Amino acid sequence: MTTFERDAKALELPWPFTGREHELELVRGALTASRHGIVITGPSGYGKTRLVTEAVRGTDCARVAGTPETRRIRFAAFAHLIPETASLHGAFQHLSDVRLLLVDDAHLLDDASAALVHQLAVHGRTRLLVVTTYGTTAPGAISRLWTGELLPRLSLEPLPQEETARLLAAGAAGVGLEPLTVNRLHRLCQGDLRLLRDLVGAVREHGLLSRVPDADEWAWRGPVPVTATVRERTAHVLDRARPEESEILERLAFAEPLRLDLERDRLNLHTLEHLEADALVQVDDQGAVRLAHPLHGPVLRAAAGRLRARRLSRTPAQCGPALDAERAALSRRIERADVRAMPAPVGEWLVAEGAPVPAGYAAVRARYARLRGELREATAWAREGVRDGGDDPSCRLELALAAAQSGDPAAAHEISGGRSHGGGAVTRPAAARGEAGGTVEADGADAYDAVRLGAPERAEGRLTGVFAEHADALARSDGPALDQVAEQLQERGFLLFAAEAHAQAVRAHRDPRAARTSRTRAVALARRCQGARTPALSGLVLGELTVRQRQIVTLAASGLSNRQIAEKLTLSVRTVGNHLYSAYARLGASDRRVLPRLEEQPA
Repeated sequence: MTTFERDAKALELPWPFTGREHELELVRGALTASRHGIVITGPSGYGKTRLVTEAVRGTDCARVAGTPETRRIRFAAFAHLIPETASLHGAFQHLSDVRLLLVDDAHLLDDASAALVHQLAVHGRTRLLVVTTYGTTAPGAISRLWTGELLPRLSLEPLPQEETARLLAAGAAGVGLEPLTVNRLHRLCQGDLRLLRDLVGAVREHGLLSRVPDADEWAWRGPVPVTATVRERTAHVLDRARPEESEILERLAFAEPLRLDLERDRLNLHTLEHLEADALVQVDDQGAVRLAHPLHGPVLRAAAGRLRARRLSRTPAQCGPALDAERAALSRRIERADVRAMPAPVGEWLVAEGAPVPAGYAAVRARYARLRGELREATAWAREGVRDGGDDPSCRLELALAAAQSGDPAAAHEISGGRSHGGGAVTRPAAARGEAGGTVEADGADAYDAVRLGAPERAEGRLTGVFAEHADALARSDGPALDQVAEQLQERGFLLFAAEAHAQAVRAHRDPRAARTSRTRAVALARRCQGARTPALSGLVLGELTVRQRQIVTLAASGLSNRQIAEKLTLSVRTVGNHLYSAYARLGASDRRVLPRLEEQPA
């Protein structure tokens, strides 16, 4: 029975491919008739092989791969394609009819195979798709593919947080995960999709998911399962620490961030300098020290004995001063009209532990997230503030505002108990004039909402800084000025407001090309705002689709199956599925369940 379960797990279907649409287009473009191919590199676990597999799907492609065990065997990677006794010239001739060759793990090729790949790049008609892992030593013949400018190189970046959320929402987790759980997974894995899959599976197998009340979502609270993959990802770093370094790492694992008195404790300073140089710790501008990788803490805690853990562990009650400092820092950023991402690990630690989050802190976190356009995350933080049956007005207000900006005014009305909640553009209006970013005066908290709704005249004289510039540009119907305002808002972290400004620029531009550019930027930003549906964004989303995609999306939104759509439009079922997949990518949607909501927006 145990063997059967292990085999069944090994046969699991791969996760849906998502989040690499731009890179996929680049790879496919490099395989056209006029190109010679491309090299894809990136750290282990970033999804390189999955990307190239998707790129060559449906094509006639030969595949080879390097392995550690065969690096000393001549032409080992090509053994299934060329005769055993072939020379380099003979091997080249045998591959003359291969039009597309995928070379996986090229950094592990034997020297003869690497030389053959290089010769194909220099003299052959074969288009090459070469995959290699960043940070490893590759054979010279492989590295010269890009250093010698024979092939372009694409370096994969970590999958962004919003794309990780899309991947998990597309069914990768098997259930819908709430935003704070998605954030925790993204933070722990830092772009390593193999590790992400391992952790999601372990969390489910250990029964660590619990249903969120009044929502069709599941939350992960509690310990990080220290799986074999987790240990493998951390062992090569943690095992090289010296005893005095390990002691500090353990202290951080149980109570980071620590504010060490470096002037008083010179030994700590000397040791910390070594840890920082080895990229094991990070020190922020305020002198707070934390572990460099969020996985190191769970591994170190799991290795500590029970008595040592009791001595080093902090309790939620001990977090008060640090939590107050985080809240104050977030509030200051809001007042300065600067909501760019900033670390706030103490609140995240409380949530991860499943400990109660003070309502005042939760409301500020919700407000900060909402201003950034992270509407589902704002809802999750506000729920934390009222999780134990509390009825904090600030958290209730944030729940209502997030619902309103997500296009659900009925829910917003119900949450606020029928009271007016305003548009929620500004959350702390009583700030001084003269800040670089500007703010809203205390007597006009709804002024910027009027701008967002297209009525800048109602905000006259009540805004400052970039918000005043937004009102002025909209009043003059100045498309270029609205785009400039949008860029300033985006730079300050106001992604939803930036999307709305670009959307308003679409209607203001007299140049159709400029209008198309503004539309594209507005849609790209709106996709990052976790389901935002505001009046300014109406009609933009579906406008990004082709005529055929929009036709199919409209039918899918009405409830028709792929087969029914295919019969209605005289298409194959596969063609319908491909159009829907492309539409999901453009719309930032995970599946057809969200299509009716998109269709509600006017075109």
